[in-house]
Amino acid sequence: MTELTTWMSVYGDGPRSPLALIDGPSGTGEPRGPLIDVAVPVHNEEKVLEGSTRRLHAYLSETLPYRFLITIADNASTDATWEVAQRLTREIPEVEAVHLDQKGRGRALRRVWGASVAEVVAYMDVDLSTDLGAFLPLIAPLVSGHSDLAIGSRLSRNAAVVRGPKREFISRTYNLLLRTVLAARFSDAQCGFKAGRADVVRALLPAIEDEEWFFDTELLLLAERNGLRIHEVPVDWVDDLDSRVDVIQTALDDLRGIARVIRRVLCGAFRVPLPSRTEKAQLPTGMRRQLPSFAIIGVISTVVQLGLYALMRLLMPVLAANVVSYFLAAIANTAANRRFTFGVIGSARAVRHQFEGGVAFLVGLIISTVGLAAVHAVSPHASRLVELAALFALNLFAALMRFILLRAWVFHPRRARSEPVLEDQPR
Repeated sequence: MTELTTWMSVYGDGPRSPLALIDGPSGTGEPRGPLIDVAVPVHNEEKVLEGSTRRLHAYLSETLPYRFLITIADNASTDATWEVAQRLTREIPEVEAVHLDQKGRGRALRRVWGASVAEVVAYMDVDLSTDLGAFLPLIAPLVSGHSDLAIGSRLSRNAAVVRGPKREFISRTYNLLLRTVLAARFSDAQCGFKAGRADVVRALLPAIEDEEWFFDTELLLLAERNGLRIHEVPVDWVDDLDSRVDVIQTALDDLRGIARVIRRVLCGAFRVPLPSRTEKAQLPTGMRRQLPSFAIIGVISTVVQLGLYALMRLLMPVLAANVVSYFLAAIANTAANRRFTFGVIGSARAVRHQFEGGVAFLVGLIISTVGLAAVHAVSPHASRLVELAALFALNLFAALMRFILLRAWVFHPRRARSEPVLEDQPR
């Protein structure tokens, strides 16, 4: 119980603290149902399933101060995995098993988590690559009510990881891509060691489209976009040399998943109703949805503008190339923000929006033009790479001014009331 005492000092002893959930109703000491439900998705794991399950059960029995359940989720195994799972359920009271006719880690977790009666749901890979000593720190902030989701991180500074350079490179590249393209703040999307408050997870499940390896990433992105709190735990992790994961195919599926999430974010379809909770400070109406869309469109238009600028520089001077590339990017940027960021559809007042959007872009053009002139005044022989870097930095600065003008003037809600809008457009 030493760990429990430590948690109470850190997280408090409020109504959702671990101590409040150990006893049954009215503090009688009679046990409730399981507080923790740990899912273990498996596919053709007859060789390791029994040893890993008994090891996990022994650890939880010795360290957890409350009731738990281990649920083996056999997804379409063709060997003796299901027979082993059934035998374990007969021999160990805290073990249950479900069988699915289709493969997919996400599909298995959806089935187990969606049906669980526990207050906290978790999962870990059957190979137990993650050291079990991280499990208590993983679930502590969930049981206390401090956080909504918790994940193990192999990329944290305090993690200890043993794996090959290929998988290390792919993992770091994938998570860097998530942070760059989708502004993800979590460090390790696919570590097979996660947990969440069951009510929150059940609210998110219907909005998750993937049924396989991208399920984890989509769950975390959805949680962040809906303002949920994600707790990270550094883990000790040793690569499973017998892993049968197709790394290349999984990477391609993940890239398709990222593209699908970007599309849903741009269309404003990445919001879900959540269980009632303490209200936080709110952004102005509509801005929570508009900012990510504006940022993604801004990144795309900036890349396009830089490409156009590089081509134009082969034909014309610096300032002329900047003006032409900026003008072409402005038309596409205004049209995209009109449709996706501010939810205006149809051709009504499209010309006016383009004109006013052009005025907003003129501010950015002035900033970038003056900035480029200053670069060449300081360094007359600046390289193309220096020009592009300066232009990129100036565009980021100008983007804030453009968003303010587009929201407060061009697409102000009061001016837009008479125009067709998307269903989720603020009114």
